Amino acid sequence: MIDFRSDTVTKPSQAMLEAMIQAPVGDDVFGEDPTINALENYAANMFGMEAGLYCSSGTMTNQIAIKAHTQPGDEIICDVMSHIYQYEGGGIGFNSSCSVKLINGNRGRMTASQVAESINNIHDVHKPISKLVSLENTANRGGGSCYNFDDIKAIQQVCTNNQLLFHLDGARLFNAIVANNERTEQYGKAFDSISICLSKGLGAPVGSVLLGNKSFIQKARRIRKVFGGGMRQAGIIAAAGLYALQNNIDRLAQDHHHAQLITQALQQKDFIGEILPVETNIIIFEVKGKYTAQQFVEKLKEENILAIAISPSQVRIVVHLDITENMVQKTIDVIKSF
Repeated sequence: MIDFRSDTVTKPSQAMLEAMIQAPVGDDVFGEDPTINALENYAANMFGMEAGLYCSSGTMTNQIAIKAHTQPGDEIICDVMSHIYQYEGGGIGFNSSCSVKLINGNRGRMTASQVAESINNIHDVHKPISKLVSLENTANRGGGSCYNFDDIKAIQQVCTNNQLLFHLDGARLFNAIVANNERTEQYGKAFDSISICLSKGLGAPVGSVLLGNKSFIQKARRIRKVFGGGMRQAGIIAAAGLYALQNNIDRLAQDHHHAQLITQALQQKDFIGEILPVETNIIIFEVKGKYTAQQFVEKLKEENILAIAISPSQVRIVVHLDITENMVQKTIDVIKSF
């Protein structure tokens, strides 16, 4: 089975499994798991940030960050397609009792002027207090679209000028960094907090790391405990994340190349409509004419290829490290045969 449903479906490699088996462990709630400590320190050092917090998922790291940065009644500014709003179970309201100001950006990406226009007048008692700006890079629903870093710096300046905190949902941040030849330190200087996911393109079976300064991470650690996220001898799974950061970043360029090859095959078919620009490992495309999106997905499944219909007319394909060159070629051949 060739599984393009998400880059979360990856399985640990043999080398990653060996790292997990050999990992020294301890009680992380007591701060005594050496592998988790190593992972948190390694990730923080990558971005030039003071500290990190290992959590079970990107949803948890995002939701912890939001709660740590805000008070009930505050407002978060984010794109209407952002993961924190669309795919985290209403956690902004449930966990933090905050409202949102939604921006209609360009494929999930906001501009500095849009952010500036969305900030509420702090003296207007009718409006919530604008407190946090959250970006997603790459933007999932935008087809893996990447921010231009100059645009990020411009938004950062708006946040600084208006005393707003700045968070990055970097679930697929390394895809953007590889695609644009950027440096992790750039991001560490721009944001107050960053969530990085280890269980997508990097191939770990579970886990995300939240990064920030020491006082923020100490507060986040308390919130993680309240959320039920304290873990004990979790170094076994943290070792997979550490291995992923040390070995699986540069190879993301191969996923991007494979996505381009599949896109080229899709462009040749008359029943394929608009394809969002493919910048990284995600392909979102319109199906029209003889197929609905779901029918096209079912037709792929008959050939042992899995994808997802994300709307009545759109399909998403996500390439990852478990997709081989032979799998890409088979997928191209199947598309050509339709």
